Amino acid sequence: MAVRNVHERLPSARSDQAGSIRIVIRAATPADLDAVADLHSRTRTSYYRGRLPDALLDDPAERARCHAAWEHALARPDGGVLCAVRDGAVAAVASFRTPRGAARTAAAPARAAATVPRDVTLHQFHVDPEHWRSGIGSGLHDACVTAWQTASRSTAHLEVFWHNQRARAFYARHGWQPDAAHRPAPDDTHLRLTLAVPLACGNALSAAPVVPSVEETPAHRAN
Repeated sequence: MAVRNVHERLPSARSDQAGSIRIVIRAATPADLDAVADLHSRTRTSYYRGRLPDALLDDPAERARCHAAWEHALARPDGGVLCAVRDGAVAAVASFRTPRGAARTAAAPARAAATVPRDVTLHQFHVDPEHWRSGIGSGLHDACVTAWQTASRSTAHLEVFWHNQRARAFYARHGWQPDAAHRPAPDDTHLRLTLAVPLACGNALSAAPVVPSVEETPAHRAN
């Protein structure tokens, strides 16, 4: 999916620092791989610590699997990876993709009208814990929605860790609802959510900047 770069200025979170901090939301590249994988590992630890064994969270093999998964995500033709860069450092990342077969659809425009997928799945969405409550998460979420609108997606799906109340509250503020078609079982560890992607308002959306809120933004796993 084509993604435009978004430049934002957010108020500084430090009371002793005047001015603003420059945020750029853009498509991630292979050069971001190490930073993205490290961010994922740190945020994953922040919400699973105490619920999964420390040995698993701190296992180098688990970190290697995380690195390999992001390498694969960056190379996929049927999805997108966006990152929010704060003063040159990756502060948040999101990964989403369309159903299987979407890449083949793009290569066959004659059948596109009949087979173009309408759904998209948000597989990963993480904000560095140091930047919660900064608006970075909201800005990145808005950029994801803009990408889905551009690609004519109508419904987004995700799974969020049941005990991650911060993430669940974040999603609720951004319009996500429990998936009525997949009600959780008593022993489920994740909750399925859906979002009705709002329609773009003509050409005004693509020209308008994404303006993030300054509310709390979570780090969470959506896979």
